[in-house]
Amino acid sequence: MAFKKEDIIIIEPREIFVGKKDAPVTLMEFGEYESEECAKVNEVVKQLLEEYEGKIKFQFRHFPLTLIHQRSLKASESAVAAAQEGKFWEMHNVLFSNRRNLGTTSLKLYSKEAGVKNKKFLDELVNGMYGWQVQDDIKEGHNRGIKELPAFFINEVPFTGKPSFANLSAAIDAALKKSRSKAPVKKTAVKQKQRA
Repeated sequence: MAFKKEDIIIIEPREIFVGKKDAPVTLMEFGEYESEECAKVNEVVKQLLEEYEGKIKFQFRHFPLTLIHQRSLKASESAVAAAQEGKFWEMHNVLFSNRRNLGTTSLKLYSKEAGVKNKKFLDELVNGMYGWQVQDDIKEGHNRGIKELPAFFINEVPFTGKPSFANLSAAIDAALKKSRSKAPVKKTAVKQKQRA
């Protein structure tokens, strides 16, 4: 007797974002969880999300530099796993807070701290259930020409320069201005006087 294989729908990293869904500006970062620079810029991103609440949405895409940071790949997979329960942002921040200790067993503990309830979390992580999603991000990063981290895109346009609060704010302001100028102009009805 054949058993029907269960289809599992996995929420992809490109579908995960923080902020208002229809925000005029999308801030996308390619990064990894063992990088000190990515951890520093995560604090900047938190400030930006507060400052531009309702105006930007943030998306983190995974680009683990496994030649330098061997544990960053599983850390990325654990963030995708947490996202399946709507706990991506919580796990994301816990991972950065613990970036020097990202062993697989530790990732299980961090998932609990982030509020993940999945009892199969560790098994899924060990078996690489979310590996393809992270590989898809890596492939996209390569296609976008990413060479170093963190790498930002604002409304799909590569951000150049140091990702400081001031520099990213200026780029977001420019993108907001551009999005307003592209917004359709509302036409107001003008009543004309008829001549008798």
